[in-house]
Amino acid sequence: MGRSDPGGFATAPVLGMVGAIVLVDAFTKLLAVDRLVPVHLPHPVFGEWVRLTLVYNRGAAFGLHLGPYSRWLFVVLTVVALAVLWSLYRTSAPDARVKVLALASVAGGAIGNVVDRLRWSRGVVDFLDVGVGEYRWPTFNVADIAVSLGACTLAIVLWREDAEIARTRASGDTPDATSS
Repeated sequence: MGRSDPGGFATAPVLGMVGAIVLVDAFTKLLAVDRLVPVHLPHPVFGEWVRLTLVYNRGAAFGLHLGPYSRWLFVVLTVVALAVLWSLYRTSAPDARVKVLALASVAGGAIGNVVDRLRWSRGVVDFLDVGVGEYRWPTFNVADIAVSLGACTLAIVLWREDAEIARTRASGDTPDATSS
């Protein structure tokens, strides 16, 4: 069952981490919008490898676009994802610190990007541009980094939880579903 201190953390510090990600993301996006003009003009940081290039992404990851209602569809999907993340957080075991940090990272990044979708119709502000020549990773932002790192970490944690449950079942013991 859920605990009042999932992952061994009180809720306030976890919300603090989420808030810090949202604030850093918002601050860097404000700087990008203010300083990286005009849109689509690369500003080299480390040659062509790392550049700052302001773009607005109306779609989702990798520019995925679902038509004229993409903006609102992605807002709804984000709210659903945040509800799932909150549920995972509330049912985490007291010793699941890595899982809780991963959940906070994904939540902070998701909130950072949904703020842009709600704020204006231009799309999410992206500005980190890495690659070589014409071979470039899709432009991204701080929120995207938080979501990506958190999601990868969460996938590993959940995979390990499933493996532990399978080992426990194979040994004949009854697994505790919340011992993550």
